[in-house]
Amino acid sequence: MQRERPDLPSNDKRWKLVNATMRRNGYAGHALIEALHAVQDAFGFLDEEAMTFVADSLDLPLSKVYGVATFYHLFMLKPQGRHACVVCTGTACYIKGAGALIEGIEARFGAAPGETTADKALSVLTARCVGACGLAPAVVVDGKVIGKLGPDAFCDRLAQEIAE
Repeated sequence: MQRERPDLPSNDKRWKLVNATMRRNGYAGHALIEALHAVQDAFGFLDEEAMTFVADSLDLPLSKVYGVATFYHLFMLKPQGRHACVVCTGTACYIKGAGALIEGIEARFGAAPGETTADKALSVLTARCVGACGLAPAVVVDGKVIGKLGPDAFCDRLAQEIAE
């Protein structure tokens, strides 16, 4: 006997895509990460409504869904900016000045790690390692690795990148 699935949260067609992903996997709990990726691909981030829908659909506790969403750094719980700036905080980058870069970004753009600027132009994130230790301190801006810059030079470059 199959249990009744929850109604889609709204008439937004993107929910049908999310539901199709879960249906394709038989609404099984092991499809949680794929379902969360489907939500994030469709909406850009995971909010409480989305996590509740996924939890109810997969018959999982909301705490498990939230735990997975917060464990993996690729899942975003808030809307993101048009541009992403990921500062590497791995050992090499940290020693070579990642902390100063973060402070410079916060001072110049008004966004700390995990935040988005008020104008939604830039989201600032950190990563444990981006695999570019030779460029320390390394930062990934919209998928492009930038390295070996101090806070002032980097912030100038970042301003130029987000202005384009």
